Amino acid sequence: MTDFTAAIQAEIGITRHSDWVIVDQKMIDLFAEATHDHQFIHVDPARAAQTPFGGTIAHGFLTLSLLAWLDGSITRPAMPPVKMGVNYGLDRVRFISPVRSGSRIRLASTLVDITEKAPGRFQQTLDVSIEIEGHAKPALAAVWLTQFTI
Repeated sequence: MTDFTAAIQAEIGITRHSDWVIVDQKMIDLFAEATHDHQFIHVDPARAAQTPFGGTIAHGFLTLSLLAWLDGSITRPAMPPVKMGVNYGLDRVRFISPVRSGSRIRLASTLVDITEKAPGRFQQTLDVSIEIEGHAKPALAAVWLTQFTI
């Protein structure tokens, strides 16, 4: 077992949190423009106020798309530099609670498994959830698979 393998194995089961970020209406509107998803519940505050949500909510896919950025703000123990990392996929993605415009969210990430697929190439499995400040239930939960080379 290499020093890297031992260090990363020690991280299994530890939950780490990202910084908090505000999901505001500007972010929601920009995502709507980029994806051409202009459903009123996301972009029309007056109409959305008349729904059970009481205002606009972020697209579920916007929340999901923030995983990589939020993950980048997590402080972890020093490891060898990663030469390249790629998303491998997601399992069991669930959108549990809506993210209302103006909410603060953060990522909770737990390393579940790490496997060396080839010398210096690893695949990690993370249990992730996007927490909403002040809410008991997360916005989303998923199993996130990434691969990276050191």
